[in-house]
Amino acid sequence: MVTRVAVIDRDICTNIKCGYACIKVCPPNRMGEECIVIEKGTVFPAIAEHICIGCGLCVKKCPVHCIAIVNLAQELKEPIYQYGVNTFRLYGLPLPIEGAVSLVGKNGIGKTTAIKLLSRQIVPNFANFSKEYTEQEILDKLSLDVKRYFVTTKDGIKVSVKPQHIDRIRDAFNGTARELLHTVLSQDKIVEIAKTFKIEEILERKISQLSGGELQKVAIAVACAKEAEIYYFDEVTNYLDIEERLRIGVIIKDLAERKKVVMAEHDLTILDYVSNYVHIIYGDENVYGVVSGVKNVRTGINEYIAGYLKDENVRFRNHEIEFSQHSEGEIRTPTLLKYDILKKKFKGFDFSSDPGEIKKGEILGLVGKNALGKSLFVKMLVGIEKADEGQQITLKVSYKPQYITAEDVYVSELFRDKNLDLTILEECKRRLNVGMFFDKKLTELSGGELQRVALSLALSQKADIYLFDEPSAFLDIEQRFEFAGLLRKVISESEKSAFVVDHDIVFVDAIANRLIVFDGKSSVRGHASAPLNKKNGMNSFLKVAGITMRRDRDTKRPRINKPGSQLDSEQIAAGEYFYYNRESG
Repeated sequence: MVTRVAVIDRDICTNIKCGYACIKVCPPNRMGEECIVIEKGTVFPAIAEHICIGCGLCVKKCPVHCIAIVNLAQELKEPIYQYGVNTFRLYGLPLPIEGAVSLVGKNGIGKTTAIKLLSRQIVPNFANFSKEYTEQEILDKLSLDVKRYFVTTKDGIKVSVKPQHIDRIRDAFNGTARELLHTVLSQDKIVEIAKTFKIEEILERKISQLSGGELQKVAIAVACAKEAEIYYFDEVTNYLDIEERLRIGVIIKDLAERKKVVMAEHDLTILDYVSNYVHIIYGDENVYGVVSGVKNVRTGINEYIAGYLKDENVRFRNHEIEFSQHSEGEIRTPTLLKYDILKKKFKGFDFSSDPGEIKKGEILGLVGKNALGKSLFVKMLVGIEKADEGQQITLKVSYKPQYITAEDVYVSELFRDKNLDLTILEECKRRLNVGMFFDKKLTELSGGELQRVALSLALSQKADIYLFDEPSAFLDIEQRFEFAGLLRKVISESEKSAFVVDHDIVFVDAIANRLIVFDGKSSVRGHASAPLNKKNGMNSFLKVAGITMRRDRDTKRPRINKPGSQLDSEQIAAGEYFYYNRESG
């Protein structure tokens, strides 16, 4: 028997306005069956999945493309949780075990739902919305291992959760960082945890005044400081630079040696470094998710990259994510522009840069710690911020800022009456899947959806130079590589140029031809080097960060070496922090 999933996005369904086109074209309806009907008490159509024949006519005829019909390749039992009629549902559940377990998968595939179920923020409903299950009825429907977990957590096991959407902490808590830590720690222990997370200087600041990176570190510190048996971390690297990511990774890895840890994360290097095991969650974005069995971390990540789960015999992607052994390299093309020394002085912060040039068809990666002036450098180049010294670019520039404001307008309005390259826009719709958002307002989008819209708008602009500030933030692993491939294609074919600021080393390695390395003291002084070839640039950057990296022997993906390991020591001695000839798994 085929498992069929039908989802209707009610945020964009026009129901009465379109005259219920889906109801009119449905073949079972026309044969007298009630496959698509108006749900009682609402104005929305509802699809009876057990009657649906999977013809797809309703999908094709829907004027706002709000319907998805999926015939699952394998037969599945009832979902453990579904949000409502014709909405996302999750099949299966990962479980905490000794060590660190990570959830790997696309956005909108059920990682956060799984964490909410495990931490009892929501309870299993088995897609039955007419019944409220008792605790015993829930236990009776669960598999033995899942039942055992729910029994133990019911009997008083404490859990700690670092939420995905840290911005909501600002709405929920009005005090200082110290006061937030005091909710889980005594005053004498706050100094110790603040030193560990390097947040001593912001303890007296209001939560509402913290930057994204500062708030992220405080949220992780609170989660780690809470006394619990199981710790859940939902996306820990957003807003953090590579040094901060590694420091947080070391802390969570150390915690996992004493407690059970479950983490959802999209930075492959940090996920790989922290985890002992992984669950792959696969399916269709915002439609359904299926949880794989547990796998050791290297095998699991490599199977995810391949798009094929060996034990389950399931192919969930028709292509493999590829990592070149040598990555993108320096290109020999004419110079598009040269820029002078740039200088800017603020109260308490000085910035300077070496002069440089960018070539036609080239992408420059900007790497370094937070608060060294990377975004400032980009803004001075394009004239958004006036430099005290140095000439700004006079060419036409398209800029995707670090922070994106969600205005109360429809996505489609952003793309109207603009100087856009429609061919590139269509490519963005196809590869970043942004066409599905055009009938939604920006305020209705998630962080990842908003990022994809902003990237598509910036890349579709007709310009000479493209500047992207932290484009990987909130994107999942697959979306990061889709954008990397798309940007390389557009820049190479158009012979335009791009600057990319980002902290995901795998992403930067995949996308950049040369690197500009930033050094200095965070929030005090920053300096940008001239563009360097990838080898020298990455060595310079990783040496300052105190990190060495190798490539996986099978997939060639970059992996962080364990500090103090034989390979780490060997690479440091050789002065080769990344591009090292010796292969290792």
